[in-house]
Amino acid sequence: MSEIENSPGPGGRPYGRPLSPHLQIWRWSITMAASITHRATGIALAAGFVLLAWWLIAASLGPDSYDVFGRAAGTIIGEIILFGFLWSLSYHLLNGIRHLAWDTGYGFRVPTAHVTAALVYLGSLLLAAGAFAVGLMVKAGLSV
Repeated sequence: MSEIENSPGPGGRPYGRPLSPHLQIWRWSITMAASITHRATGIALAAGFVLLAWWLIAASLGPDSYDVFGRAAGTIIGEIILFGFLWSLSYHLLNGIRHLAWDTGYGFRVPTAHVTAALVYLGSLLLAAGAFAVGLMVKAGLSV
């Protein structure tokens, strides 16, 4: 049995079969990056919703509790985290719409998949930056 080319060899690995490829030998494409980014933004959204819960609980507990949250969110680190949450939400939303198009059978051609992946990155950055700018304007007391 062990003389057969693809039979199990020592350690259960079949003879003549390649090892699973590692990331170092893959040629990165935008669709691969978009898939990984979609998973990462899903994880970031889960963490961000903990902060959203903190905001809602602080608002319900009164001005003193809300002030603690406001001071933390108003720091430069807090605003960076807020922008990251906002971008994650924007990216996940737009890429989810892209996946809905795939569910209907559209967008599977490689050139189309590359273009839509790039559009999701660009659109999510523009959407997040626009929403963040509106938030900063409201915070500064400017009319939108």
